[in-house]
Amino acid sequence: MFLRFRQRMFSWFDSYDIWDAAGNRAYTVKGKLSWGHCLKILDPAGQEVGMVKEKVVTLLPRFDLYLAGARVGSIAKKLTLFRPEYDIDCRGWRVTGSITEWEYRIQNRAGETVAVISKELFHLTDTYVIEVRDPEDAIYALMMVLAIDADMCSRSR
Repeated sequence: MFLRFRQRMFSWFDSYDIWDAAGNRAYTVKGKLSWGHCLKILDPAGQEVGMVKEKVVTLLPRFDLYLAGARVGSIAKKLTLFRPEYDIDCRGWRVTGSITEWEYRIQNRAGETVAVISKELFHLTDTYVIEVRDPEDAIYALMMVLAIDADMCSRSR
């Protein structure tokens, strides 16, 4: 499954549109006023299907992941020197990024690639392409991208 993730240019809070390969809107993400990032994921009908919420009092960035209101795990930045890495306590996954932080790979416990995330350059807003092997994993991969992007936005301020 292929998803294109683009941040909206003019919005007060984090806001994103996510399209599938056919150009249909698959999800909309709306930021909510809160202490730390709080990103609600909506389906095309406007129903909330997931949420990524930053934990504020932590040494390194940590985000809780929710599906249908229930916490399903978290993603936390690891202390590394050259390549960004994240610990995930959801689905047995781990995320490793390139030194430029433009490419990420999500792998399962067996080391198989679950999703590949690429940041597209030369856009006015953050734009990512997410290639997910199993469509059932798409919402989880999207939550990972939202957490990683929120972490990068916080560091660039």
